[in-house]
Amino acid sequence: MSLNMAEEQKFSETSVQLTEAAPQTVGSGFTAPGNIYSAILSRNDAVKDARRLKDFQELRDKYVFKKVLFEDPLFPAQDSSLFFSEKFPLKLEWKRPSDICSNPQFILGGANRTDICQGDLGDCWLLAAIACLTLNDIVLKRVVPHDQSFTENYAGIFHFQFWRYGEWVDVVVDDRLPTYKNQLVFTRSGQKNEFWSALLEKAYAKLHGSYEALKGGNSLEAMEDFTGGLTEFYEITEAPKELYNIMRKALKRGSLMSCAIDVLVPTAQRTKTASGLVTGHAYSITGVEQGKRKDGKDLMIRLVRVRDPWGVAPPPACKSNDWAALATSEQDKERLRPTEMCFEEFKKNFTKLEICNLTPDTLEDDQMLKWNVTIHEGRWVKGCSAGGCRNFPDTYWTNPQFRLVLPEADAKEKTCTVVVALMQKGRRKERSLGATLHNIGFAIYEMKGNQQQLPKDFFLYNASTARCKSYVNMREVTERFCLKPGEYVIIPSTFDPHKESEFLLRVFSESRSKEKQFRAIFQQIAGDVNKELKTEGFSLESCRSMIALMDTDGTGHLNLQEFKHLWNKIKKWKLVFTRYDTDKSSTISSFEMRNALTEAGFQLNNQLYDIICMRYANENMELDFDSYISCLVRLEGMFRAFRAFDRDGDGIIKLNVFEVSSIIFFLNSFIEY
Repeated sequence: MSLNMAEEQKFSETSVQLTEAAPQTVGSGFTAPGNIYSAILSRNDAVKDARRLKDFQELRDKYVFKKVLFEDPLFPAQDSSLFFSEKFPLKLEWKRPSDICSNPQFILGGANRTDICQGDLGDCWLLAAIACLTLNDIVLKRVVPHDQSFTENYAGIFHFQFWRYGEWVDVVVDDRLPTYKNQLVFTRSGQKNEFWSALLEKAYAKLHGSYEALKGGNSLEAMEDFTGGLTEFYEITEAPKELYNIMRKALKRGSLMSCAIDVLVPTAQRTKTASGLVTGHAYSITGVEQGKRKDGKDLMIRLVRVRDPWGVAPPPACKSNDWAALATSEQDKERLRPTEMCFEEFKKNFTKLEICNLTPDTLEDDQMLKWNVTIHEGRWVKGCSAGGCRNFPDTYWTNPQFRLVLPEADAKEKTCTVVVALMQKGRRKERSLGATLHNIGFAIYEMKGNQQQLPKDFFLYNASTARCKSYVNMREVTERFCLKPGEYVIIPSTFDPHKESEFLLRVFSESRSKEKQFRAIFQQIAGDVNKELKTEGFSLESCRSMIALMDTDGTGHLNLQEFKHLWNKIKKWKLVFTRYDTDKSSTISSFEMRNALTEAGFQLNNQLYDIICMRYANENMELDFDSYISCLVRLEGMFRAFRAFDRDGDGIIKLNVFEVSSIIFFLNSFIEY
């Protein structure tokens, strides 16, 4: 569809409040407590899990053998790990659990929602997510490995796992925790000698640089870091009519849910409502139940169980006594005991609902599908690729552009279901540098055949086919679309131009039979190149180098012929590698690397050999297959670039300033270490 840009409605931006209430921020009259899988996992996760576990166990066993308690040098027991903008008003003392109580336990009687009580930090959003985590045992054990204790193989070291921008990362911490008068200052369990929740909070603080970095947020952020799932955000006044069924189905499918009440004036102090709930505060949703009344009346009881991370806050005045009416056994009575309210009261009192789903399946129907996921990483750079939204036509076209091809419609449908999730990276960790969340969003345009960066005129005269509802200051924006088969381009951007950040773009589409056909073609071309080698596959860095080497048309992708050419090179280089891997260790020494490179066709001077050893060899002066291939790919790129400039073939090149820049890019990627 062609039209002048002025005919398309301009984008809008929306601000979402962070929940950051801490017990001491509530007005007088309230006694604060104590006062002081994802379906989105990579295929190599099993291998990576084993490697991460090995790293932790080796470190733990080292300290057990030395009979020394681990002290984390990357997150020391110092003020720098607590706050970056101000000093804590009290003099805190870092203590290990054995110094706080006589019989410390990692998990006591199973991890459950009562193990999470908020301390003097405005991270209720995180604790609400942790409480939700305890409802899904599989996900919980992924984040909180249970085979840890203060007795067997104890060395003062613990580890937790979080999903981080498409990968699971293992975070190791020591067990020194900030205390005041022998009481934990931040998160603690309802039982004084249980410490899994306090240590989990510490690991999450380390992931983001400090405890202060956890002040204020949306529960969606933590729920996503616990699952790698897809987020949904509802303003309850604008939610669909079937919201109750959506919530029931979410819990049934293992989704995590929380809710909150926005403060009417964002800068105002957090206060209690007439119902006893706290504004600007996150609550976990730990139960959604319905059933007929026992008295025979033809009325359905619809209830929502809400939990306050403060743990001992008084129950709200809007609570319902109908849970017991749904109980048919003693087990049900125990299950339905916590604070609850009827669904109508829930809608009256809360303003937003946050759901993190473990799969992209809609909560509005019962069908479970298989999904393909494509992950793109990018960056908005000021003055280069941070063009802002379409309201800024002079710069919008400079934003990163990502191709989306939908070859055929979903089964029994005329359209293709697509879920797009755009996440800005690292903003919480960069708070100490003044970073805040940008308002982000995206638009989707239909296009045909163009493999280059779409120019300014394309966006001036073509309207978007689909787009996010508005640009929002959340870490991730997610939307679901139904698009007809065809070729599209996705434009992720910040609302205003010149806003810098890295981002992650995930695109989910329904899995189709063509995936099997593609795998068959891939296997036919690739063969078993790694069959004889003990390798976990190629790293992301190596894959990027391969694409940069073979991407002759500048699309950022490889077509079939480009891939076939690349793979033939890799198979040839593999034969050289195996000849010099004389001990079958799937590594070659840095000395053998010199001969391997010569046999592969590269004649280098001693200075380059030194650089290769520093850049690619490990501490034992060995190179694994991934490092070897990465080195050869970059060497091939350098030689190809030189030959392109050596127009008369005499081995000497003359470069202008732009050509020098191109060569420098190659050299920087090669020698950086």
